[in-house]
Amino acid sequence: MMVISAIYMGYKVITLDPDPTCPASQVAQQIVAPYDDAAAIAELAERSDVLTYEFENVSADALAPYEAKLPQGLDLLRISQNRILEKAFLTQVGVKVAPYTVINSPADLANLDLSFKHVVKTATGGYDGHGQVVVEGVEDLARAEVLASHQPCVSEEFVDYLKEISVIISGNGTSFSVFPVCENEHRQNILDKTIMPARISAYLEKEARQIALKIAKSLKLSGTMCVEMFVTQHDILVNEIAPRPHNSGHATIEACDFSQFDLHIRGVLGLKLPQVVLQSQAVMLQVLGQDMSAAREFAQENPSTHLHLYGKIEAKENRKMGHITVLTDDYTVHL
Repeated sequence: MMVISAIYMGYKVITLDPDPTCPASQVAQQIVAPYDDAAAIAELAERSDVLTYEFENVSADALAPYEAKLPQGLDLLRISQNRILEKAFLTQVGVKVAPYTVINSPADLANLDLSFKHVVKTATGGYDGHGQVVVEGVEDLARAEVLASHQPCVSEEFVDYLKEISVIISGNGTSFSVFPVCENEHRQNILDKTIMPARISAYLEKEARQIALKIAKSLKLSGTMCVEMFVTQHDILVNEIAPRPHNSGHATIEACDFSQFDLHIRGVLGLKLPQVVLQSQAVMLQVLGQDMSAAREFAQENPSTHLHLYGKIEAKENRKMGHITVLTDDYTVHL
């Protein structure tokens, strides 16, 4: 989707991916190599005027020699790859996060107060619920100790939130454009549905946008970033940041006058950014591997909806295969 936006603007794109059948291979030239292959990255840099990354699990060290061609920079990448660095950064910026403790070894879990819940998460590599343990008792604590024996972790106080929201924001290094606040619903720790705009008060909407803007300005953001937040009874807490277009922002393709991908491309190229206008209320339904038949049936029965399939060859259970955007104010819609 990022490549498609760039193509529509008249640019040519080359990608580096270890999978010769990756979705981007359908619309871009490709170098087939591991993400940390030094020679492949050197070739990519040589053949490109501008470099960008579209997910976090790439080697910041491998990209370091080419940072001059990387408008996003490496600070944002390093911060978002490591929850310990991320929590410290967010705290330094002055936004609120759940109370947390750095866990460097299983011994650091000995003082965990089991009178209330905690979430122990690996510092690196976790996603969609992987690499984390909810600790409510002694048995959970034992599982968390196993996690902490393999790598550093953070232990967060469990947040009893009312809603999870996310703010997609794009920048060109000096100016910024904020997308409508989204509301997210999960199924088995995987994003299932995004509602745009979020069903929150005008005050909370303003607060969420200001938090995202504060983070973006501190980073001198180029490209698109997602800031995930928890709305509690009394506050908004930042959960994590993603240094790229995010699946909670996919509805922007149809619901807004510019998509998160459009402004990512503009941002990394240093072009002027428009202020985004919401053109329709929308619901984004995530399509996982087990949902493929239901998604096609849904799109057939509801021809005004927008089905996006990413071109992944193998439909595995819980693998993100696509999404459906429904331009509607009926937020109960589902596959």
